[in-house]
Amino acid sequence: MLEALPRDFYLRPTEEVAHDLLGRYLVFDRDGATHIARLVETEAYLGEEDLACHASKGHTKRTAPMFGEAGHAYIYFIYGMYWCLNVVTQPIGRPYAVLLRAAEPVSDLPAMNGPGKLCRAFGLDGQLNRVDLTSSALRITEGEPVPEERVCSSPRIGVAYAGPWAEKPLRFFDSTSRAVSGPRRRRTPD
Repeated sequence: MLEALPRDFYLRPTEEVAHDLLGRYLVFDRDGATHIARLVETEAYLGEEDLACHASKGHTKRTAPMFGEAGHAYIYFIYGMYWCLNVVTQPIGRPYAVLLRAAEPVSDLPAMNGPGKLCRAFGLDGQLNRVDLTSSALRITEGEPVPEERVCSSPRIGVAYAGPWAEKPLRFFDSTSRAVSGPRRRRTPD
């Protein structure tokens, strides 16, 4: 149950990875304890052409992890107060990633209804940027699959600046979870 998902899991289309991460467990062995939460909300970011993706600004010091090997963490700081955890997908050189937006506690953790709260609950910060999620204390494992009828998609949250990319249904969530951070209305691809 607590073995990390293999790298091949992340070497698939990013939207599929974002969808398939729902119900998986985020696990972190820290300070002699194992912290576990069930992922219930994700967002896909699709490389340099996606105007909501950090990589749309090119290969920079900040975005370098996105251009690296699939299955690694891309952790960045926003608004001067929140860390956010992304999982890198796709082959090296293709800067695609999935933001982990919300999770339900399985072990003794506080509420995680937002990407900043998720990182705070797990004690994640920039020191874990680039960690290999397939072979480290921070990992994603098998979990409790979300039945397909409960998986919804919608536009991503907080990316209105991205023009037409803001409306793409690249946010995936478990419609029955109270931990979901944003609206629970469903939008299907056109």
